[in-house]
Amino acid sequence: MMAIKTEACFKVLEHLYQKVLLGGTLEKDSHEYARCLSAAFSDQAASSTTCSEGSSAPGIPGGRPSASASLASASGVHRCLKRNAQQSSAWEMRLLQLTVIRVMVTRMLSSDTEPRAKEKYREIIEILLESSEVDSELTGMFQNSDKLVPHMAAKCLALLVYFQLREKMALNKSWITLCQKSLSVYTESDTVTHCLSTLTAVIKETFKDPCSQKTEILKQLLTPFDTVFEEFYDSFFSQHFENSQDASKIITSLMSFLELLELLIATRIYLKSHFTCQRLLFLKPSHVLEVITWPIQAFVKRKCIVFIKKCLLQKVGEDLCHSPVPTLTPPDPHFHADMLALANAILQAVDLGLLRALSVHGKLARFGGDAVLSGRAHIPAADHVTLRAASLLIIKSLEIKFQSCASVDEMKVDLQRFMSELLSFLRPHLHPSLPSQDPCEWLSKVFIEQDDDMLEAAKASMSIYLKLIRECEATESLPQEKEMWMRHTHDNGYNPHCMFLLFLRNIGFDSSVLLDFLISSETCFLEYFVKYLKLLQKDWDNFFTVCSYFDVTELHNGVDVCGGVPVLGEPRSGKQAGAGPEAAAGSGGPAPSPVSPASPELLLRAVMSKDIHTTLQGNSRSPQKAPQSLVDYDSSEDSEAESTDQHLANSKQTSVHQEAKKKAQDAHGKGGRETGLSMRPHSRPLAPKECNAPFSDFCDIATDSIVSEGGVSHSTARCFEELQGAIQRLQKKNLFPYNPTALLKLLKHTEVMYNKSVSLV
Repeated sequence: MMAIKTEACFKVLEHLYQKVLLGGTLEKDSHEYARCLSAAFSDQAASSTTCSEGSSAPGIPGGRPSASASLASASGVHRCLKRNAQQSSAWEMRLLQLTVIRVMVTRMLSSDTEPRAKEKYREIIEILLESSEVDSELTGMFQNSDKLVPHMAAKCLALLVYFQLREKMALNKSWITLCQKSLSVYTESDTVTHCLSTLTAVIKETFKDPCSQKTEILKQLLTPFDTVFEEFYDSFFSQHFENSQDASKIITSLMSFLELLELLIATRIYLKSHFTCQRLLFLKPSHVLEVITWPIQAFVKRKCIVFIKKCLLQKVGEDLCHSPVPTLTPPDPHFHADMLALANAILQAVDLGLLRALSVHGKLARFGGDAVLSGRAHIPAADHVTLRAASLLIIKSLEIKFQSCASVDEMKVDLQRFMSELLSFLRPHLHPSLPSQDPCEWLSKVFIEQDDDMLEAAKASMSIYLKLIRECEATESLPQEKEMWMRHTHDNGYNPHCMFLLFLRNIGFDSSVLLDFLISSETCFLEYFVKYLKLLQKDWDNFFTVCSYFDVTELHNGVDVCGGVPVLGEPRSGKQAGAGPEAAAGSGGPAPSPVSPASPELLLRAVMSKDIHTTLQGNSRSPQKAPQSLVDYDSSEDSEAESTDQHLANSKQTSVHQEAKKKAQDAHGKGGRETGLSMRPHSRPLAPKECNAPFSDFCDIATDSIVSEGGVSHSTARCFEELQGAIQRLQKKNLFPYNPTALLKLLKHTEVMYNKSVSLV
């Protein structure tokens, strides 16, 4: 390699950086640029020489140094300063070289760069890769004691590797050998972390690049490392954290490896490739779950549980993958089995005490710091990120397990066990707590700050409910069994009517909020809402019963008169909190009363009229398969004519969304009508009911309040009516982002059912 003076090369690199940063065309010879980028500079520290001005003088300890000793000391300081200056210059030069290479490769891969400039950059990079062992030099920097140099070297190497993959060039064997050796068996080495970071960066570049050869690029990258990743997975998670010599290194490696695992799973979903390393979490899920039980910092446990949550929801890599999942490629033959294995492993871990190993006490966020002012008590806040993730782990795992579960009794036992465990886990951490509320309110309390997770949990709980409905109808359950099942849904906090009505109550029955959710593509609200509307068609009587619970509870200032519905936060009589209905009924202990016997006047407003329910109960209800996607949500057999066009990800969709959101308020009417839950006195006389009325009486009847102007069912019907009108107005102006014909038909059918119910009173 030709020797180049440091100052001259530095000037060339500065000029090169400024030109490349702007995407400009280079004038000089490409070989000269390549020589500057590959020039080697000594950056070894002079560890043998100490540069301390306070060193003791030779001779008598503590004595005054002689003149010759002073001259020798001054000469040593001068040499040390000169050496430090040289090392500093070499360090800056090395960082500048790495920066220029990164920017040049990025500009070369960008479609915004002019073809002439791009061709020049390509020529320089190819010369750099052919004329020098640049990969070897970059991997050699992984051992540098300076933190910035190996970090920059890993980023630079990743871009060069991706350039080789994209241009179908042979990968450098020295880099492959180093990664295979470092990842075959885990050691507490910085090289391991940098190898993981390099591989992660290469996969990220694959996702970001708009080229159509992503699957081929990924195959070329993963083929040499498929078995190596499995060896590293087993070796790393077999470590005993408490015996680690350097805890920070194992934590850093863990965070890097989890990021790489997430990207590998994302490539399986979005790029439809099939490698063993993409299934590691599903084949051996207990390894990652055991990290939560390690004596490790809370943020690491949070990282693990959030990572597993993303895998269950199939949201891994969503920050990088903006395009929808391809549907025309062959399906993954192992997908359902892998998801079931992961769900079963999570439930097994919960049985073994996974929730008790979680630390969910976070710090209160304060503007300007987290210090507590004098005289004020410090109340630790709950870590809602962990609470949400843990809740979704359980509810989603149950949904996945029940898809392959044929026994109603087994499903009920699992629901009782795991939902009771979840509610007991959540209860101490929710502020305000739920001393006298419906157990189903855990959903809105936990997910109040995260709409997408809330709707995923609500959708999963509704799928569980629908699965149980179908199984109960298939077995032609007796009325008593149906009654026990309805009670079970309230006991364990997964009644979809409660959850939906609590959601409506939290948004003030404001149809404009529902419209905003329907227009937005950031959540699964459309799929959830359509599922619920279809559920109403065959579960209308249970919806009315739940509305009566809400109305009577509001009328009685928070007293729960749900008839056997346990109260979250209060122990059941004679039983541990979380016990199911079978335990309460079969234990011989007293069943919970609807209201206190000391206040029978509270039941005077709870008069029931069986006319509505008797009429509705005669309607036959056939099981209906839950829709599998947003496209298939038609409300009748005319699916082909009324299927909704759900291409929300095309180039025009974003602008349509923005325009619809902007004009929805004007079309719908700003603010809407006032939709509170103010109850009005009933005009008709009310007859008293016995204080210890059984739960069956409440399941078979509906209160007059459900059809009163201030009742919950009336507020819901009015909200749906306003939503229907708003959608129709937007549709006429071509502002709605998809064809809402089937959705409007569902809303119209709900309106007809409500009007029919009111007319029967």
